[in-house]
Amino acid sequence: QLHLTTSEKNELVRSLEMVQNQLQEKENEIKREISDYKDRLLQAEKEHQDALTEANQKNEVEIEACHEKISSLEHFISSQRLEIEHLKSNKEQLNNSLKEANQALGELLKTKVR
Repeated sequence: QLHLTTSEKNELVRSLEMVQNQLQEKENEIKREISDYKDRLLQAEKEHQDALTEANQKNEVEIEACHEKISSLEHFISSQRLEIEHLKSNKEQLNNSLKEANQALGELLKTKVR
């Protein structure tokens, strides 16, 4: 009876060791998978951050180009307004000169008719 119990005990100990070894292997495998997933996650986060940084830099360049274009257009509009004011002034002067010339012509015609 003692021999049989000892034999059963030894068999149970071997079974327990096998189960413990299997559990240890499974734990190691899960740890490797977790480590692999963490590495992949870090890589994906880095790629995402790099893409975001690149997009931000590109947007900054485009924004700066737009600001320069706006500034250029504002300068152009300002110069066009000045040109319009200058042309209005010239038109007014020409109209006044034309009135004076017409008045002088009218006076000449009156004196010629007399």
